[in-house]
Amino acid sequence: METPRIWFITGALSGFGRYLTELVLRNGEIAIATLYDPSAPSGSSALADLQALYPPDKLLVLNLDVSKPQQVVDAFVEAQTTFGRIDVVFNNAGYSMMSEVEGAPESAARAMFDVNFWGAANVSREAIRFFRDVNQPIGGRLLQVSSAGGIQAYSAIGHYSASKFAIEGLTEALAVELRPEWNIKITLIELGGFKTNAGQNMLRVPTHPAYIDPVTQSHTARSYLMINPAVPSDPIKGVNAIYRLAGIPNPPLRLPLGKDALGMVRKKGEDLIAAAELSTSFSEGLEITADAEQSRL
Repeated sequence: METPRIWFITGALSGFGRYLTELVLRNGEIAIATLYDPSAPSGSSALADLQALYPPDKLLVLNLDVSKPQQVVDAFVEAQTTFGRIDVVFNNAGYSMMSEVEGAPESAARAMFDVNFWGAANVSREAIRFFRDVNQPIGGRLLQVSSAGGIQAYSAIGHYSASKFAIEGLTEALAVELRPEWNIKITLIELGGFKTNAGQNMLRVPTHPAYIDPVTQSHTARSYLMINPAVPSDPIKGVNAIYRLAGIPNPPLRLPLGKDALGMVRKKGEDLIAAAELSTSFSEGLEITADAEQSRL
């Protein structure tokens, strides 16, 4: 019988984090479920129903604010003390903010970046260290939850899209920095629209007056998010795809998940190629010549 994998899951309170925690446990594996729920009464757990079903050697629930670096370190230390290793880190904690770029309060945007970018960066750093320096044999999987909005920015959630663009760039750099002998695999999971409670948890900033249509009074920059948007994908099926990804020996760096996400990635690729073709003439003749170099001496 294969040794069950140990999963470290952030943002396990709801949505993909919760669904993946349930799937991992149902499949006989071990979950370290971390969540941040400041509204919960002291000493209670938002995952009490799961804790009633699974013993402590199968489910460890930790309170974790990923924007606090020391809390991230402490959570990995507790994971090491309890289980000795971690096989998969699902770096999922985050939230979104609805606001025109012009109208976003800086304090709110920075607070979101502290979670979506710096929090993900904190977890990534500890995950890599753990896979390399603690696991025996060394290695592990880091699954970074990104968004199709990190490939093609959406209007009305510009700062959220920017936070996902940032984690895309950080992860690309991290992936090429890793040494092959560490046996660490990283995948960016670029989610399309899934029917979760993410919209309910979205921070909503009042519309900037310049973006209200003077005739219809509609919030033109965010109307597609406000009027019963079509959400094409099932999150339960989505977590099954993510679970399957974690078992692939050589996973891709990117996994656009959902047909809408696939369409956005394809369109962005086509746009980038077209931009390169149109810009070719602007880069002609920019090379440093021997005469130009000599004239600067």
